[in-house]
Amino acid sequence: MTIEIGQAAPDFTLRNQHGEEVSLSGLRGRPVVVVFYPWAFTGVCTGELCEIRDNLSDLTADGAEILAISCDATFSLRVFAEREGYDFSLLSDFWPHGEVARAYGVFNEQAGAAVRGTFVIDAEGVVRWKIENGIPDARSLDEYREALAAL
Repeated sequence: MTIEIGQAAPDFTLRNQHGEEVSLSGLRGRPVVVVFYPWAFTGVCTGELCEIRDNLSDLTADGAEILAISCDATFSLRVFAEREGYDFSLLSDFWPHGEVARAYGVFNEQAGAAVRGTFVIDAEGVVRWKIENGIPDARSLDEYREALAAL
């Protein structure tokens, strides 16, 4: 099932790279950018997340929270975050495998990973913008900026 613009974003609770639970509903009152990516330590994924890292202050200037989600284990995400200097939450959708990606309609069964789906969610928990790209196709950070500016 694909999530459409104007729908309530499915709530979830996942562990970040530090083992801390992060719930989408716990972030109500501020915008959230949910960024699904296939795999840690891979070229396109690393490039996209480094671009977010390098522009984090722009993306979070109005209080937005960035949540990057993959099916990697929390231990892998911790090493990935430390190696690349990510100061935002990398969430593990490891078990049940891909459950949150499936809820958002961005899980690729054949690959066993999420495609590149991004959802901008407003302060009330409603999806206001989204993009879904295939696994090899990087997203444009400028589109995230435009979507956040429109909130």
